[in-house]
Amino acid sequence: MFVTTHKMRVRYAETDQMGYAYYGTYSTYFEVARVEALRSLSIRYADMEANGIMLPVRDVAIRYRRPLKYDSMFTVTTEIPKLPEGSRLFFRYQIHDEAGELCTEAETTLVFASTETGRPVAPPPDVLEALTPFFTE
Repeated sequence: MFVTTHKMRVRYAETDQMGYAYYGTYSTYFEVARVEALRSLSIRYADMEANGIMLPVRDVAIRYRRPLKYDSMFTVTTEIPKLPEGSRLFFRYQIHDEAGELCTEAETTLVFASTETGRPVAPPPDVLEALTPFFTE
């Protein structure tokens, strides 16, 4: 399994009137963490798109446990629990606050797709090459 972490801070524009991170903002937090996780493997979205492959989100499931508040630091742990299946790439996330308390859990499924046709395609070989070492025993 591949695991990485990314630290962020709740910005004022991401909060509601009560000072809590707005629920819709969490998807952005997961996207930032996902992009940085792939970047840590030398996989860049811009490179994939330049090569005719996009990675749209197919499914999102989020469970909110504790709120994040304005100006608080938090850590997103991003996991890729298995190698891509067909054209699908799976991610799991956990957000912990500064005290280490679990605040949010989520899962997303992304699909490798052709930028030309929008249809699913196989994962690029460099993506499989970067991920495979984390799944060998």
